[in-house]
Amino acid sequence: MIAAARMDTPPDADDAALLDAYSRAVIGVVERAGPAVVSLEVGTKRSPNGAGSGFVVTPDGYVMTNSHVVSSARQIRVRAPSGEIGEGQVMGDDPSTDLAVVRVDTAALGTTAYLPVDGAIAPRVGQLAVAIGNPLGFESTVSTGVVSALGRSLRGRGDRLIDGVVQHTAPLNPGNSGGPLLDANGRVLGVNTAIIARSQGLGFAIAVETAAWVLGQLLQHGRVRRAWLGVGASRRPLDRRLAYHHGLGAAAVEVQSVESNSPASRAGLRDGDLIVRFADTPIESVDDLHKRLRTWDAGTAARVGVIRRGARIDLDITPVWAS
Repeated sequence: MIAAARMDTPPDADDAALLDAYSRAVIGVVERAGPAVVSLEVGTKRSPNGAGSGFVVTPDGYVMTNSHVVSSARQIRVRAPSGEIGEGQVMGDDPSTDLAVVRVDTAALGTTAYLPVDGAIAPRVGQLAVAIGNPLGFESTVSTGVVSALGRSLRGRGDRLIDGVVQHTAPLNPGNSGGPLLDANGRVLGVNTAIIARSQGLGFAIAVETAAWVLGQLLQHGRVRRAWLGVGASRRPLDRRLAYHHGLGAAAVEVQSVESNSPASRAGLRDGDLIVRFADTPIESVDDLHKRLRTWDAGTAARVGVIRRGARIDLDITPVWAS
């Protein structure tokens, strides 16, 4: 005869403990990060009563938000969770990543809370994701989910591809735009930017790595400066034999168009060329190329490795600052 297994605790005790730990984690995030999340009341010609979210990122009152929230603003009122209001001024705007920075007097807001934007933080699929914002005008609203995918791409204004976007399941609504996506320690994982209409569990945030880079550019230059080649391109998987022959990875960047009088055209880059290397960096995706150009000094020549009709060639290309 087999004895029945002894149960010293109710069957759902473990689940209750997990739920309690989850609740305490979310409460901790809200207590740490909530005071830095603000509401942006935006007046524009088309929408005199627009609204969005943002969060203070420096002790002296710089607020990060979405470009589409403030780009056409005539007036910005920044409201703290306490209800205090300060006038905001756009200090930098980057439509290509849908990010912007607004300056506000922290004394007017009555708070010194801020959320550092650390580009070294790497989101992980499955981890807790907490969104704080002001959806549909309901201030300081908290929603939770998980990071469901990394490396997504969205189209920004000007049709530029925003790479490295974080997909998550924390519910978002209009007005959440510009608010932070946070991890279990209250650290910024990204800036919430978009939802897919008539969908459930599909929210997107500009990754913290991108946000940190854009923030630095906007604070230093007032705009984002990008080195520019003048090509339209997409990722293309490589034939195994071709990759093996040239000692390459699984993919390259295929040139689909070359703008006239651009650095690429002057260097002789052609449609159909496969970019496999930029200076000392192997290139397997458009994201790889964008990241390398972010840190490249315009006016400095780069040796670019290309596969053309199966043969490897090297071209010297001198990127310029994008206008």
